[in-house]
Amino acid sequence: MKISREIKTAILVLSAIILFIWGYSFLKGKSLFDNSVKYYVLYENVEGLTTSSNVTLNGLVVGKVSKITIQENTGKLVVEISMTNPFDVSKSSIAYIYSPGLLGGKQIALAPNFEDKEIAKSGDYLNGEIRKDFTDQIGEQLDPIQKKLQAVLDNADKMLVSVNAILDEKAQQDIKKTLADLSTTLANVNAITKNLDGLVVNNTVKLNTTMTNLSHASDNFSKISDSVADLNISGTFAKLESASNSLDMVMSGIENGEGSVGKLLKDEKLYSNLNQASKELEELLRDLKLNPKRYVHFSLFGKKASTFTPTEAAAEEPAQTTTTIKAN
Repeated sequence: MKISREIKTAILVLSAIILFIWGYSFLKGKSLFDNSVKYYVLYENVEGLTTSSNVTLNGLVVGKVSKITIQENTGKLVVEISMTNPFDVSKSSIAYIYSPGLLGGKQIALAPNFEDKEIAKSGDYLNGEIRKDFTDQIGEQLDPIQKKLQAVLDNADKMLVSVNAILDEKAQQDIKKTLADLSTTLANVNAITKNLDGLVVNNTVKLNTTMTNLSHASDNFSKISDSVADLNISGTFAKLESASNSLDMVMSGIENGEGSVGKLLKDEKLYSNLNQASKELEELLRDLKLNPKRYVHFSLFGKKASTFTPTEAAAEEPAQTTTTIKAN
């Protein structure tokens, strides 16, 4: 049987119309032969959710948003979910609106309650919530920071106004002069520092020698300290104390007139006798010097010395006083 050109054209046009309707329905999240389970969720705000948005369960796409309508009496939004991958969820399950990324659109994530054994049927309503995305969280955290920053800027503005009111033209000139003086002072300090650097460089050898000498002196002092530490200082001080005690005893004996030195210092009679003996010895020596013949006789021919008589002595020396030595 031969098909005419007109029939072929009609079949082609009908196929194109059907394909267009199916594609349009698919893009709208609907299917011509749709027998999937449908759930409904009420939201105060869908946060930019659109039809054909994915519905996920633990990241797996299990359905799409097929329709969004508004309740006329409450103004709430009713979202119809078409489960393309049927999964039994309980009535107490929650459908979250969330953003999968910074640039992606909104989606719905199902959070099933496995403890609730009452399974939701097609046409039942699920609980709906909105999960804040990353940008909303940042906005909430930045909002108090922005308020505090604004308060700080306001305070800084007031402070600058007060400073400008205090710093008149004369005060500004004084500050400029102070900064100039400070710059000059820093330049002088820099010059002094350079001079000190040059002085240190020029006297490096002398400084090294001085430090070496100090090191030797320190070593010698350490050796002396070790030697002093090795000495029996306690024994030396004990001997000095004993000698001091002995000396005190000797001096005490002398003070009390004990011993030869003590008697010599304390016995007045002995002192008088010694003084008298000294005088008599002086007179004897004087007489020996004036009249040596009385005591020393020298003769070449063996002539005997004449006997001394006090009369002759008086005749020879009328002015000389005869001294009699008595033996005590």
